[in-house]
Amino acid sequence: MTPIVSARGVTRVYGAGETAKAACRDIDLDVEPGELLVVRGPSGAGKTTLLTLLGALDRPDAGTIAIDGVETTTAAEAELVGLRRRLLGFVFQRFGLLPALTAAENVEVPLRLASVPAAERDARVALLLDRVGLTGHARQHPDELSGGQQQRVGIARALAAEPRVLLADEPTGQLDSATAADVMDLVVELVHERGMAGIVTTHDPAFMERADRVAQLHDGRLTG
Repeated sequence: MTPIVSARGVTRVYGAGETAKAACRDIDLDVEPGELLVVRGPSGAGKTTLLTLLGALDRPDAGTIAIDGVETTTAAEAELVGLRRRLLGFVFQRFGLLPALTAAENVEVPLRLASVPAAERDARVALLLDRVGLTGHARQHPDELSGGQQQRVGIARALAAEPRVLLADEPTGQLDSATAADVMDLVVELVHERGMAGIVTTHDPAFMERADRVAQLHDGRLTG
């Protein structure tokens, strides 16, 4: 099976001279359709840096990254903007919702950016909110929702543009154990159901048990 995500020799160094620190060192990685990869490691190991590189939010100092056959390390910034909108879905630890917008409007944001027609936007938002169990909360704002509900909105938003890759940075880090378990179930189901490549960073051992594969990141080096 052809990987959706493929990285070779990826290195990212911050600083220079004696203060230089390699957040990622010579990383090789492949993630296939329908595979959930969990990346574990202590704080400061480079997990968030790895996600920003794979998500084309930053460029490595060395190595190559391809997403669904598109090499992001050499692409122009305008091309990367389109790629992020079409192929990548991001879920953040602190939810990242826009407080002035309702749950439905937050989910709709990527569709507006992609100039999806209004009728299709409405239908897709309704379907996604139903899929994450929030149909009755469409008109509520983030401050009217629990942490678990906000994260579910974040997941629905990440899926709005039907991405090929789901990137989640500590998605259960702000949640209690019961809510975290619900969010884990949802992420696992969606990755397998939609045939996405899922990459999740986490400290949560329960999430690791649900993964198809677990890799360890330590001092910028990836094993497993």
